[in-house]
Amino acid sequence: MRTEARSAHAAREAFSAGLRPGTESPSYARQAADHEVLHLTGPVLTGPEQEISGAWVVGGRIHHERPELPAGTAIREIDGVVVPGLADLHCHIGISDEGTATSLDAARAQARTDRDTGVLLIRDAGSITDTAPLQGEGDLPRIIRAGRHVARTRRYLIGYAHEVDPADLPATVAAEAERGDGWVKLVGDWIDRSAGDLTPTWSGEDFRAAAEAAHAHGARITTHTFDEETLPLVLDAGFDCLEHATGLTAETISRAAAAGVPVVTTLVNVDEFETYASQGERKFPAYAAHMRRLRAARHERTRDAHDAGVQLLTGTDAGGVLGHGIIHDELDALAACGLDATAILEAATWAPRAYLGVPGLEDGAPADLLVLPGDPRTDHRVLRERRHVVLAGRVVA
Repeated sequence: MRTEARSAHAAREAFSAGLRPGTESPSYARQAADHEVLHLTGPVLTGPEQEISGAWVVGGRIHHERPELPAGTAIREIDGVVVPGLADLHCHIGISDEGTATSLDAARAQARTDRDTGVLLIRDAGSITDTAPLQGEGDLPRIIRAGRHVARTRRYLIGYAHEVDPADLPATVAAEAERGDGWVKLVGDWIDRSAGDLTPTWSGEDFRAAAEAAHAHGARITTHTFDEETLPLVLDAGFDCLEHATGLTAETISRAAAAGVPVVTTLVNVDEFETYASQGERKFPAYAAHMRRLRAARHERTRDAHDAGVQLLTGTDAGGVLGHGIIHDELDALAACGLDATAILEAATWAPRAYLGVPGLEDGAPADLLVLPGDPRTDHRVLRERRHVVLAGRVVA
């Protein structure tokens, strides 16, 4: 199955920002004639160990060398360390605090809240609201959508997902692959009230059928997973990504690393497991104990995955249960796991962009960047102290 999955990955390398070949995200077609010309005096960090002394922003794009400019062009000098905008690869734009669909105005406000913390790239990991109209708005983060969650009937939060039985799973995955921007999100496990604990919501055959349907429609597939038993099933099935992955063991860490399957961390969500345990403890004591064990092991498990070579990607699970604008809490949680500042910065900037096929600060890329007062490779907390947020070449915050 991994050979087939790798072939599917190779076919999808042609995607631009997770979209089908020959298309470009509407969020990348957002340029206007009234952009300022910016001179970034740098340094400009183009990778964990790569930097250039400065750069220019003209027409919404970054240039490593000064381009030709008309005589008399006004130039705005901006001093500071430059990094790509932060990424949140597990975010839910368009879900309210009550777990219902929001208006587009409310979804827009959520995206702006994230933007103002420095998040300029969002993979929306399932939303009730169709946020496609927001993709063309130049003052919002770039949004790559995963359609709506796909879950097993009566095995997930009420109202969030398409709830289907196994026979309808491939068709539903195919439909969401067409609806989203090259991503589908499957709920892989949840509490089973008859068992009183977390269990996988699908069989190995179901997971395989879902992955095959997504790949056949040119999409990648990821899964919500808390439980240990789910991970071997989705790795066998050729899933492309893991959300939360609180059930990782030494065996599945090794398998994920060997297969190149990344983990979106969402440690700020995992920290809430005590709340979920307390809420369910009276009726489901085994579930409560399980959730507490998963929470207690979160730092060691994440560090072990990182040390084994699993690519960690930052996510918050903002939207629905958690509020927006919490990316820096996630970065602090990664630090608590023992990751150094460079590894944290990579998980929040370069790695997500490379994985999604979205440019960073390459010459000619869209100018989505942060200007900082210091080097975040020394201390990740400098990311909280942004001097400027530049989106599509405009200073927006």
